Amino acid sequence: MPLHRRVPLAAAIALALSCAPVLAQDAVATLDQVIVTGTRASDRTALESTSPIDVLDAEDIRRAGAVNGELGSALQALLPSFNFPRQSNSGGADHVRAAQLRGLAPDQVLVLVNGKRRHTSALVSTGSKIGRGTTPVDFNAIPVSAIRRIEVLRDGAGAQYGSDAVAGVINIILDDRAEGGAIEASYGLHHTELAPIGRTLTDGQTAQLSAKVGTALGEDGFLRLGVEFKERSGTNRAGFDQVPPWDQTPANLAVQGQRNYHMGDGDSRDINAWFNAEAPLGEDAAFYAFGTYNQRDTEGANYFRYPDSSANWPEVYPDGFRPVSVGENLDAGLVAGLRAHRGEWDLDASVNHGRNEFTYRLRDSINSSLGPSSPTSFRTGDYAFSQTLANLDLSRGFARGDHFHTLALGAEYRVERYDTGAGDPASYAVGPYTDRPAGSQAGGGLTPQDEANLDRSVASVYASLASSFGERLTTDLAVRYEDYEDFGGELTGKLAARYEFSPAFALRGAVSNNFRAPSLAQVGFESTSTGYNAAGQIVEGRLLSVNNPIARALGATDLDPEKSVNLSLGFTSRIGERFDLSFDLFQIRIDDRIALSEAITGQALTDFVDANFDVARIQSAQFFVNAADTRTRGAELVGNWRDQLAGGHLLLTGTWSYAKTELENVVATPAQLAALDPGYILFGVEESNTITDAAPRTRAQFSANWNNDRWNLLARLQRHGSAKRVFNFGGGFEPEQVYGAEFQLDAEVEYRFNRHWTLALGGQNLTDAYPDLSNEDIYYFGNLPYDVLSPIGSNGAYYYTRIRYTF
Repeated sequence: MPLHRRVPLAAAIALALSCAPVLAQDAVATLDQVIVTGTRASDRTALESTSPIDVLDAEDIRRAGAVNGELGSALQALLPSFNFPRQSNSGGADHVRAAQLRGLAPDQVLVLVNGKRRHTSALVSTGSKIGRGTTPVDFNAIPVSAIRRIEVLRDGAGAQYGSDAVAGVINIILDDRAEGGAIEASYGLHHTELAPIGRTLTDGQTAQLSAKVGTALGEDGFLRLGVEFKERSGTNRAGFDQVPPWDQTPANLAVQGQRNYHMGDGDSRDINAWFNAEAPLGEDAAFYAFGTYNQRDTEGANYFRYPDSSANWPEVYPDGFRPVSVGENLDAGLVAGLRAHRGEWDLDASVNHGRNEFTYRLRDSINSSLGPSSPTSFRTGDYAFSQTLANLDLSRGFARGDHFHTLALGAEYRVERYDTGAGDPASYAVGPYTDRPAGSQAGGGLTPQDEANLDRSVASVYASLASSFGERLTTDLAVRYEDYEDFGGELTGKLAARYEFSPAFALRGAVSNNFRAPSLAQVGFESTSTGYNAAGQIVEGRLLSVNNPIARALGATDLDPEKSVNLSLGFTSRIGERFDLSFDLFQIRIDDRIALSEAITGQALTDFVDANFDVARIQSAQFFVNAADTRTRGAELVGNWRDQLAGGHLLLTGTWSYAKTELENVVATPAQLAALDPGYILFGVEESNTITDAAPRTRAQFSANWNNDRWNLLARLQRHGSAKRVFNFGGGFEPEQVYGAEFQLDAEVEYRFNRHWTLALGGQNLTDAYPDLSNEDIYYFGNLPYDVLSPIGSNGAYYYTRIRYTF
């Protein structure tokens, strides 16, 4: 190992051994925190829950998110089964990152804020690998400084919280302190050795500033509010361009050996604002409200266009060009409600509105069919998703002998709306140069015919009963009937129980069925994007809605909802005040899993569409399908040790998770598609790989945290398991590669000068670890040396400093 990499490694190991690491640092250190997720009982803690729950406090989240202020990155560092990879050259995923829980799809986890359903992004991830074809919740639109704690229920919870809670529920609880505040500033950067080009790079400079303050409202009320600003420069891990053989003309060879591509994070800028408030209304009622606001401008990468190419006019770009995608993301959520106590009942009535707007633009691009006078910047489409909910919850507790029960009843009405708007006419125009590709390069704009305007309503009623039968047996029972305007009704239920054999050992288990209707975006989204054909050449492809006549002619059918059955069994153990352990096994069967079809490419497709629909030059087409039934089996282990050491408090945490997904009953290729070309497959190796092998099956972490009145010292060692990538370039060319497991070491030292000021120095990925290099079939002629699959990413080591003032 080179000396400059050996030194930080030795220093990091010394820090880990002398003061010790954090993963879920207080994820289970807050075991005595009463939980509000997964049960209606008002006195249960995480270890007493009938289903596995992680509790992360504000300090855990603040330190873990230090690298870039991203909530999603913090959750990946702290949770045993949370995956949040960094993607590049991946279309919308360059702008809105998707997260996974238990290896399932990003839209199969339900996100709550203060117990209220969070809206999803308006942008479908179409060019990504992880989260492909989903509209995920944008975790990074929620400011880290706003959070008091997070509770993560790792179990199916559709009967308790509604559709989408297949993999679990993440409940983000906002800061509610009535006094005091904090101002925090941080700065960091990547400093790394990029082996494929033999250079040491410094980039990814990130500056963050946040402030929050609280004040009392009346005797028991509060108002807490804050702002955040983040600015991040891009990173680039592209290799030297070898130029594909078919493009090796004299003009193109002139750019050989340069770094023409971009692989890494794009520039980004965030402005966040939030508030959380409650005001008493007499002795038995209170008004509450909370909201978040995020405005984010981001840049994404696209493939390079060579100087001598039908996509280029040398008069405009004599040295070729690489289009840059620009995302303008506006995300806001607002909830207002009333809590009251009437007789034996507690009442909670609320209205919840959330909206995400995304405008997609391109710069440094061209519509070559328009000739040298083409614009070079385009707006390619507008996307918007909104949801409005009204909730009414009633609950009461009652005793029967030494048994205590909490009964809850409720109703919810939700309206969802999804809209897309056409891009600039030049972004989709077919110009007079018919030998040139039409539309803006790196993604043609939405046409007026592509626009979607969809809405639906969802009504549900539900009941739950949380019971304690003495001191040893607790149960949770829930049932919900949910009726979708477009997909009909579904009855879901859950039964969970925990039996404590002794204070040191308890057994818990749960069974539930869950439901997820296709999102409105999966029903109505259409787009044009960039991909590769069998020769590795750039082609323009279309994602068609299932209602599009072209998709219907290729065999598309109406989508059915996903339905799951979840089983879990595990135990918890707590020995004294020092040691606790939980271990849970689970199985999740999902019928009619929704995914994208394989990319249907080739001359047969182009000729068929041109002849029957008068639409020229469609080179690739995809649409959503109920692809297969899946079975996911896994296990999760969390253990903690607390002790006194050297005048301070020591916490050691270890976690391990495993999740394996297998396909069953894969959808058959429809006759229409087979008749067009016997080689066409509706759902094959590439999209199967997306569901089964693209995410690591295992993750493990060991961490330790030591603190006293002045110092807080932590280190964290993570192991990201192996992942597999499979491409389908057509013509039977299906290259694949397994990327091996990687270790990541993080550490931080924080010093408290007095009760107001603290200063921290830290680093993430201190050993400057990278994923395996992609092989020659996948790395695209040296340009893309690393794949996007590994959670460790390809940015290398990151170093930061942080100063904080509290009052």
